[in-house]
Amino acid sequence: QVQLVESGGGSVQAGGSLRLSCTASEYTGCVGWFRQAPGKERERVARLNRSSGMTYYADSVKGRFTISQDNAQNRVYLEMNTLKPEDTAMYYCAARLASSCVGYTRSVDYPIWGQGTQVTVSS
Repeated sequence: QVQLVESGGGSVQAGGSLRLSCTASEYTGCVGWFRQAPGKERERVARLNRSSGMTYYADSVKGRFTISQDNAQNRVYLEMNTLKPEDTAMYYCAARLASSCVGYTRSVDYPIWGQGTQVTVSS
């Protein structure tokens, strides 16, 4: 069974940066980062098709967050810059084994999840 392990969360002030890492026990073709704040629905933040390199970003993070990969480490990163208090949430890495991410927009479309890492941004 594929396992995902996130790391890199923490507490920063507004305007700061964090880099989250998601390390997979096996190659997964489609990897997404989701976040969930207390009392809110889980939101897809970014997505990476690992074979094509195609990415997706939510409008709320476009221009500030970057998803990337290190194939040698089987790792996917989420670089988060210019953080805002509204970015505060638990961040989850999720994956599909299939190589295509097309059409997979909902959290239920991703069967493999990490345990989450907390990001807190103070004003």
